[in-house]
Amino acid sequence: MLVELKQKVFEANLELPKYNLVKFTWSNVSAVDRDKELIVIKPSGLDYNTMTYKDMVVVDYKGNVLEGELNPTSDTMTHIVLYKAFPEIGGIVHTHLPWATIWAQAGMNVPALGTTHVDTFYGEVPCARFLTIEEIESAYEENTGRVIVETLQERGIKPLEIPAILLKGHGPFTWGKTPEDAVMNSVVLEEVCRMNYYAKAINPLSKELPQDILDKHYLRKHGKNAYYGQNISII
Repeated sequence: MLVELKQKVFEANLELPKYNLVKFTWSNVSAVDRDKELIVIKPSGLDYNTMTYKDMVVVDYKGNVLEGELNPTSDTMTHIVLYKAFPEIGGIVHTHLPWATIWAQAGMNVPALGTTHVDTFYGEVPCARFLTIEEIESAYEENTGRVIVETLQERGIKPLEIPAILLKGHGPFTWGKTPEDAVMNSVVLEEVCRMNYYAKAINPLSKELPQDILDKHYLRKHGKNAYYGQNISII
């Protein structure tokens, strides 16, 4: 079942240690098949050195395991809530990247201080609130997803314009049209969190980019008249 998607999710998971985005097993990547309403996701706590594509777990939109001998990641319901809320996303990554997690533990949004940031994120990356006691005790992982959705909706954020969020005291989630995009967005998020820390250390009064520069750099790469990169047709 979903052999090709399993391979993609497996390979995306292997990108995390490649880019030093994970220690031990502190992360997970998933992807969704929209037509079948099925999700392929990394097993819980599985060693990256021994993992194969066959270990990937297939779940439905209720979290039921349809294929796989291992338990899916404990964050599965968070992924499911995001897929159901945002039909434009096709892959999700959750990590405990040190710099992004530092910002999450500080409870800080990540401001757009430079063009490296806005080549990927069209403005400030938000930090969501703590879950309430009731949310924690009733359905922690599911409510984690709901808090992410709530934060994006309250701030008027389109998921593919700012494909990342920090959870206060927890860590980052990123997403994209594909699991590969979601991994890339994790890499960029970690870099801009590190850059911002040092920029603020050098100049605590560092300000966010003016809107015209923000617009230029984001839209030249992602706008309808984008001209960044190559447009090559292979004959």
